[in-house]
Amino acid sequence: MSVKASEQNSEWLTRKRLIDPKLKAAGWKIVPYSPGMSLSSLQNCAITEFETANGPADYALCVDGQILGIVEAKKLTLGPQSVLTQAERYCKGLTDSPFNYRGFQVPFLYSTNGEIIWHHDIRHELSRSHVIARFHTPEALIERLQKDADTSCQTLLQTPNDHPRLRPYQIEANEAIEKAIANHKQQMLIAMATGTGKTFTMVNEVYRLMKAGVAKRILFLVDRRALAAQAVLAFASFEPEPGLKFDKIYEVYSQRFQAGDFDEDEKFDPRVLPNSYLTNPTASHAFVYISTIQRMTINLFGRDAIFAAGDEELDEDATKLDIPIHAFDLVIADECHRGYTSSEDSIWRKTLDHFDAVKIGLTATPAAHTTAYFKDIVYRYEYERAVREGHLVDYDVVAVKSDVRVNGIFLKEGEQIAVVNPESGAQQLDLLEDERQFDSTKVEREITSPDSNKKILQEVKQWADAHEKRYGRFPKTLIFAVNDLSHTSHADQLVNIGRDVFERGDSFVQKITGRVDRPLQHIREFRNRPSPGIVVTVDLLTTGVDIPDLEGIVFLRPVKSRILFEQMLGRGTRKGYQFPDKSHFVVFDCFDGTLLEYFKTVTAITAEPPERETRTIAEIIDDIWSNRDRDYNIRRLVKRLQRIEKEMSGEGREQFAAYIPQGDMAKYANDLPQKLKTDFTGNMALLRDKTFQDLLVNYDRRKRTFWVAHDSVDEVSSSWLVRGSDGKEYKPQDYLTAFAEFVRTNPAQVEAIRILLNRPRDWSTKALTELEQKLAATPQRFTRDHLRKAHELHYHKALIDIISMVKHAANEQEPLYTAGERVQLAIAKMTAGTGFTLEQVQWLNRIEGHLVKNLTIDQDDFHTIPVFTLAGGWSRANRVFEGKLPHMIEQLNEAIAS
Repeated sequence: MSVKASEQNSEWLTRKRLIDPKLKAAGWKIVPYSPGMSLSSLQNCAITEFETANGPADYALCVDGQILGIVEAKKLTLGPQSVLTQAERYCKGLTDSPFNYRGFQVPFLYSTNGEIIWHHDIRHELSRSHVIARFHTPEALIERLQKDADTSCQTLLQTPNDHPRLRPYQIEANEAIEKAIANHKQQMLIAMATGTGKTFTMVNEVYRLMKAGVAKRILFLVDRRALAAQAVLAFASFEPEPGLKFDKIYEVYSQRFQAGDFDEDEKFDPRVLPNSYLTNPTASHAFVYISTIQRMTINLFGRDAIFAAGDEELDEDATKLDIPIHAFDLVIADECHRGYTSSEDSIWRKTLDHFDAVKIGLTATPAAHTTAYFKDIVYRYEYERAVREGHLVDYDVVAVKSDVRVNGIFLKEGEQIAVVNPESGAQQLDLLEDERQFDSTKVEREITSPDSNKKILQEVKQWADAHEKRYGRFPKTLIFAVNDLSHTSHADQLVNIGRDVFERGDSFVQKITGRVDRPLQHIREFRNRPSPGIVVTVDLLTTGVDIPDLEGIVFLRPVKSRILFEQMLGRGTRKGYQFPDKSHFVVFDCFDGTLLEYFKTVTAITAEPPERETRTIAEIIDDIWSNRDRDYNIRRLVKRLQRIEKEMSGEGREQFAAYIPQGDMAKYANDLPQKLKTDFTGNMALLRDKTFQDLLVNYDRRKRTFWVAHDSVDEVSSSWLVRGSDGKEYKPQDYLTAFAEFVRTNPAQVEAIRILLNRPRDWSTKALTELEQKLAATPQRFTRDHLRKAHELHYHKALIDIISMVKHAANEQEPLYTAGERVQLAIAKMTAGTGFTLEQVQWLNRIEGHLVKNLTIDQDDFHTIPVFTLAGGWSRANRVFEGKLPHMIEQLNEAIAS
């Protein structure tokens, strides 16, 4: 047989064995071409070897007597992408077609090798070819043909986006999405900082897309049922038109929820999507379906495909359905950064890839694997900008220096320890017979120091008490623990110690992890009620949980993933709800500031890949046998075997002794590469033995031990750091040095500084406002609160006023006053040697109280401030002082600034 004949035979086999079944599954009837055949009677047919002026097309897809698609097939070993050009050639050679798109006579083109299908909607020159999971059904092609996407997009772009609740940056995000869709982009990413309203932005966008006819069937995917519940409420409560809720205009469906998924006061009964909406989509449908990725994966691929999709509880009623690829024309993937392992990432991809739709990813933390899939970040709204524009709050840093967290635990001979059985929880006291060193990575995993945890929580309590004294409320605080393992739980230990340290009862310090009953209910209580005030978690609250009034985050868990770190940090960035005066939150870095220091060097789009899902040892052995990258896989196998050596117990060694001399896995691993070179087949016989492979996975492992170092004494201290808008953390002394430098070098740029240093008679409310605005806009963010805190820590004096700070920065000989002290001195200077009537003294007391709070006074204050207006305002006060009040105000302002 000639080479050409062999290739033709291979293509024929590919078509019969692989392509024909796929076309039939999509609803196409396979019909052979015959010369002169009439198309008018053909309905939903795939005509094989269809003749064109440029040669025979492998398949012509015919609906209602019209050729709507051309399919070009190639043998399995060829990549089909480049074959699309051949489909284009046949497309141009079609005669008697009612279509003409720049010379192309058919709207839809396909090329396939039976495994991979490439598709190109040729109608618009900006349309991109892409891979699809299945062939389109005849109904899908008819629907697409009848849809005028360009007109719909023009309608969308011309529709005002003026919802009163939209913020400017949310409008910018909508504009970016709509421009990308109008330019025929199929995949895009929206990166918006946690707490800036990604969901609200997308609910508004979905309404606009549906109203303009750009999209009608929308899938909103999340990875947790709690997020699905939040999204359902967001759609149901959105009022796109005055007096009309979203779900009264378009259908909103979801999966089934449990009673605990909603707050008790949230009276909402979500509608469950009928399966027919998934399996039989029609052009008349216009709806939003909110689903977890886990449920949709089961619907598409069955329950066996969901084994690696995280720890979310699976819906019992979810079953596999036959869902066509055009079931949705828009898919929104919320929190699409999720996928810390490649198995999770593949679940996202496989599910998203099934649908031939526009796909929009939403995330606060774009990563390399996220941008690789969604390709373009069409809009970005960073945390720093959100803080600068007043939509989020910034944070201060407390660096907690713990010898145990930095250097680990050193135990001396004779010290008492408790050995914990991780399986039963039984403890046995023992005395060390030799010294032992545990490095910091093993703390809370193999050993714990209760004294270290207690002293760290005491540092947190010291801050919380000061916060409560100042603001009149206990700061809600979230503590991230290392783990929540049975019997050796770091989270449990922190809860128990925290209850002792804070002395406010058991309900005040609680654990919320996947191991507690009804965690979503506990999260709502933490968000909405005064108690608990402190919650310990591991990772349940790292994403998708809205607790606006959170004011403290404690990192006792070492984190290396930027995605995870930023999500954890994002729990505190929202502005307060019950406490609108929340100006910032405080981050406790319990690793002496090294945690935050590490993430300074990590880029906004990290290059870190998701953790790889390890190939099974049987797969590696099969790769070696099949000579697939043999040398690399031999090295991988050796490392796996060396790991087994470290993990197996004595009984495990006895198990392996049945296969290798003395069960010595270390020697076997080291000798294996050379043995495979000298006798490949003979040594592979053992490796391919199924019972041996089973033992390589299920060997008896050494029992984990856990120590409690009761005699370990930690040295713990903390230092407050100021975080500038430049992302740097400053120690108090460094912060004050930078402030002094700014004051000394910028009088020419800041009029208020010149006034304080040289022209105190011009001091006014306008000058104070300018001073505070200019200082806050510096890279170091010299706000009044930050400066006051830095002075307090360095000079051990609280509540120093801003005037003293500026004067002292310019000249260290200038004294530091509180506002009360400064005002008392100014009034004493002005009133010295003067007698006052009782009513004048009363007015002076009012003026003094105002000055303590504001450090300036002017005539307008007497018209607007209640304490003045209630006493008669400017006219009364001026009469009381016999018309001399304007001069008194000038004297007071000058005295305040002197």
